[in-house]
Amino acid sequence: MPQNIEKSETSAHRDWRDTAAWRVVWPLLLACAFVLLTGLVDGGVGVAPAQLFQQPVFLLANALPGLLLALLLLVLTRRAMLSFGVSFLLQTVIYAVNKLKIANLNVPLMPQDFGMVSQLHKGGLHLLGGYLPSSPWPYLAIVLGVAIIIAIWKWEPTLFRRHTQGKRVAAGALLFVVFGTLLAGVPGWAHMYNGQRLWMEPWSVSGTAEHSGLVSSLVMFHLDQARQQHKKGDPNAAMQVIGQAGQQLRQRMQIDPQAQGEAPDIVVIQSESFFDPSIVKGYEQADLTPNLRRLAAQGSSGPLHVPTFGGGTIRTEFEVLTGLSLRYFGSMQFPYLQMNSKVVPSMVRSLRAHGYETVAIHGNDPTFWNRNSAFKAIGFDRFVSQSSFPKNAAVDGKYMSDRAMTDEIMAQLKDAGPPQFLFAISIEAHGPYDDSPGINVEERNAIPIPEGVEGKAKLETQNYLYHIRHADEELGRLADMLAKRERPTLLLFYGDHLPGLTDMYNTAGFVDGKDMLSQAGTWLLVNPRNPGKAEREDLASWMLPGKLLEHAGIHDDAYFALTQVLAPQLATLTRAPNAPRQAEDEAEQSLDHGMANVALLRMKGKLDPLLPQAQWPAGETGMASGDSEPSASAAAGAHQ
Repeated sequence: MPQNIEKSETSAHRDWRDTAAWRVVWPLLLACAFVLLTGLVDGGVGVAPAQLFQQPVFLLANALPGLLLALLLLVLTRRAMLSFGVSFLLQTVIYAVNKLKIANLNVPLMPQDFGMVSQLHKGGLHLLGGYLPSSPWPYLAIVLGVAIIIAIWKWEPTLFRRHTQGKRVAAGALLFVVFGTLLAGVPGWAHMYNGQRLWMEPWSVSGTAEHSGLVSSLVMFHLDQARQQHKKGDPNAAMQVIGQAGQQLRQRMQIDPQAQGEAPDIVVIQSESFFDPSIVKGYEQADLTPNLRRLAAQGSSGPLHVPTFGGGTIRTEFEVLTGLSLRYFGSMQFPYLQMNSKVVPSMVRSLRAHGYETVAIHGNDPTFWNRNSAFKAIGFDRFVSQSSFPKNAAVDGKYMSDRAMTDEIMAQLKDAGPPQFLFAISIEAHGPYDDSPGINVEERNAIPIPEGVEGKAKLETQNYLYHIRHADEELGRLADMLAKRERPTLLLFYGDHLPGLTDMYNTAGFVDGKDMLSQAGTWLLVNPRNPGKAEREDLASWMLPGKLLEHAGIHDDAYFALTQVLAPQLATLTRAPNAPRQAEDEAEQSLDHGMANVALLRMKGKLDPLLPQAQWPAGETGMASGDSEPSASAAAGAHQ
């Protein structure tokens, strides 16, 4: 008799689990828990569980992509806890990666960051792996999470039958389409994910994520990216800016036949994470970059405003090579991974048109950041990468030394043949800076540190400055060797961004009182064989090619000449993502808007008909000034 009672209770229990009500209530309970836990893990003020009754849409929108994935998995596996658990685990991993990015770059994840997955097997794992936590606990947590998922898979009973007369197939297809349209950035989702319904600050990824949640921020910027991909330049707005430049532009494009001498070789150094430490409190009087200061007294130099902080080298690199400001291409986070054109207008192509041999040099995997393909589109003749360096090329810390790069530059330069343009990208000073194997520890420990900087922050700062001193030494050595060459050589040197030494910056502060994201780097342009007078100018990275071409005596590219005319008004508007917005008056907004249209047309190859042509003095062979103005028909053609 007791056995029959037990069997009856078990049967009743199974029948209760098999009811239609349970198959609805159980997933709903898990969905509610998923929404609240997502807000808890997110930590943003706008999606905290306490906000559930004040702004429930914020919490639901931030959890919705995970919920859709969980429901899709539920249809496939028929196990509710398993489905919601897998989705939540994957979502938690994204939040963990976001925390790492904020710690190193001070900016949350953006949609384009997911493109980095394709770079892991192209040298990215070695370069980015150093930023992973050294503590075993995060990895143990992931293992534990996977173990729990496996246990649930084994022991959790299914919620509904395998065969449901097509209902599972229909539900699965519907969920797949809905989830797929969200991932694809279909515009219809903007009715829910927008700044009116949620909170979006297009100029601040952090502000958006803090108020709307990380996941909602990713979706909104993804939708914005899809919208901006179809953005077109307005030829009339571009013509207005070109017209305002007027006489100044024509003067810069005036060709002086008397100055047409031997074309100089050009060497450009993009120095990894280089900046002048004297802008940090405690280093005002420290002479940590003596060669930079020495050479600045012999040429042009100044603050350099770049579009990134702590990483994202190719953002600055793209601007320097093309003269295009990423400020006007909001969806282009990683340009080399997002360029669709096989021919990109650039300084490299302008130099090739003047007979230059163009060579890129970088002691790293050529496929990382897609440089091998991007450099072809930008116009380089050759790319000398890590495998082409001597097998005994020195490594300093984790990466190829700056000394090895200098040696390769000198090996590539020739004293005969066509003029050369060498674009060299250093890597020795690349982070992370908490570990730098094989260095001279005694030399490193002797480097001074601002008051109050201790522990890990002190170690990172000293490791960084150890490598930056080498960069400065190699700058001096290269300049001295170029001064002794038979051929004239222009040397352009700049840092791609400030290093991500956030703890040190927060402790020491900056001389100007501004935050780390508002700080400018440094640039230097000098002719080592013929030193000139010191000149100081604020520039943005996209203005450097125009400055360089002008010094090289190349005046026939109207776009680069235009960047020089507008440099004083627009330079400081270039800033790192998430940096505080700089106020613009009405005139600056108009100029900024016009230049955005110029840049969009330039990228599409539709700007040239609107630009004036280079001018020769009266009586010289070439185009007269009367032929230099763009016509109205050219503007009409640019609309096509």
